[in-house]
Amino acid sequence: PVGAVGILHAGLIPSLVFKLKTESDEIQELILGTLSNCLHVEASEALATGAVTILKEKLTHSSVAIRSKAAWILLEIGIHPEGKSVLCEEVIPVLVSLLEDADPEVQAAATGALMFATVKPQGRFSALGAEAIPPLLKLVAEETSKARLSAIKTLTMLAELPEGRKTLLDHTDTFQQCLNDPCEAVQRAAKIAISVIKWKP
Repeated sequence: PVGAVGILHAGLIPSLVFKLKTESDEIQELILGTLSNCLHVEASEALATGAVTILKEKLTHSSVAIRSKAAWILLEIGIHPEGKSVLCEEVIPVLVSLLEDADPEVQAAATGALMFATVKPQGRFSALGAEAIPPLLKLVAEETSKARLSAIKTLTMLAELPEGRKTLLDHTDTFQQCLNDPCEAVQRAAKIAISVIKWKP
């Protein structure tokens, strides 16, 4: 953490973000790792330098490590209030496409980032428009999925929209199965999801 603060104070974030455009894959991985540590501390400088646009390009990179790290950084950006808005505007369709990535780490990071993006109503509409429900349900149904908890929470937020609730009413059995999950957090999240989906105005 002290190193991350040092990098922030030295004003190195813009340089690191821009280097993502030109460096070799190996160096890009190191830069993404560094940015990730810095974003735990502070995200506004990375947002100000347009990091989201550059990271969005990295989400479709051929390297699994780069895709995964870029998605984790976007997840960290989404934790910050101003970051959620930027994710809603720029990245949701690409994150939805990564829900079906062959790599479980990439799936987990993309689902987590989507979860933060859908906290905002605008993000929910965008995720529904990008047809996020089918791949998210698939992740919930996979018992070994690293993305399961984030997928349940994201679907719960989508169920707060009438259109999302209507679609998910046909899939409550997928959430019922999670009530027996060994992980208590998954059980709790599934219970909440079912009550939101079955809620009648």
